[in-house]
Amino acid sequence: MRTQVEAGAVPGAVVLAADGDEVQVVAVGHHDVEGTVPMDGKTIFRVASITKPIIAALAMMLVEDGRLALDAEVREWVPELAAPMVLRDPSGPLDDVEPAERAITVEHLLTFRGGHGFTSDFSAPIMDVLLNRLDQGPPNPQHRLPPKEWLAELATVPLLHQPGRGWTYDTGSDLLGVLLARAADRALGDLLAERVFTPLGMVDTGFAVPSTSVHRLASYYAIDPESGVFVLLDGPDGQWATPPPFPSGAGGLVSTVGDWYRFARLLLDDGAVGERRLLSRESVDLMTTDHVGDRYRAPGGDVFLDGQGWGYGGGVDVHVTKPWHRLGRYGWVGGTGTSAYVHRPTRSVRIFLSQVQLGGPTSIDVMKAFWRATASS
Repeated sequence: MRTQVEAGAVPGAVVLAADGDEVQVVAVGHHDVEGTVPMDGKTIFRVASITKPIIAALAMMLVEDGRLALDAEVREWVPELAAPMVLRDPSGPLDDVEPAERAITVEHLLTFRGGHGFTSDFSAPIMDVLLNRLDQGPPNPQHRLPPKEWLAELATVPLLHQPGRGWTYDTGSDLLGVLLARAADRALGDLLAERVFTPLGMVDTGFAVPSTSVHRLASYYAIDPESGVFVLLDGPDGQWATPPPFPSGAGGLVSTVGDWYRFARLLLDDGAVGERRLLSRESVDLMTTDHVGDRYRAPGGDVFLDGQGWGYGGGVDVHVTKPWHRLGRYGWVGGTGTSAYVHRPTRSVRIFLSQVQLGGPTSIDVMKAFWRATASS
């Protein structure tokens, strides 16, 4: 990691490698390109899509409570989606549609098979709608529509495939977050705090950073494709300094390496925290099992999966196609320069947190260096 920082790949990073009870945390570089604040284990990051597994765990808690059922139709809580239309051709015009043949279910949202979201074809007309009307791109919390208005907009957007008959990325987690808040009649942030963050001791995780901790939030950058220099996207007093109008279940959380590790231990310990059980082992098994067919997980099948399968809210290694793959490894990558994976069979965890926006779904060279370096340990 020090080599990567010295080479200018990222201004800094905090990484964790845990095997059993042996935990190593390494912090290198700085919060910003000016080098004013060194990284340490308490540095807060915008974790983007590694929010998704946490939202999936919350959903399973409500399922176990009896407030939801995996096969329940989402229109029970989201009537805006009672009669969705489906594109006849995912790459075709937005007015060439047909009615959905079945309702979208809760499990469809968890497995990204509901029909809303991205595919590998970034030139499709629907991509402009997803990125610009629904803000389903890089995290932009202060510019999102509030949930009610966002749902009204989403209801006008056709599905890319019939519910249950395809795999599309990202939007399912945002929709799931809205549904969970409605099912529990609680704000999503409050619900997460009550059911996940407080029981696990995740004191630095949420949709905004309190003023007393904002000095620990790393700056967030993109790399200019022409000059190769870092461009500031958000500073410590920027978009995550105040609560967002839309708490994004797809990628809105901030967290630390220690907090995400506490969540990882929940999965390693089959849903238990000491003597207290937050999830059943069966729920954790469902989260960490592949629910996607070979058509989508095969190399080249979908650029987001890149050979992985998909569980509930995260990817699952089903083939050893990369040096760092382990069968059953569960987790994901965040577009702000983050990744986190849990391997239950060996009780191992790998977390990489940095602050540079990925240039695309496969631009993860720094993460690959970390994964490669820790693959055999």
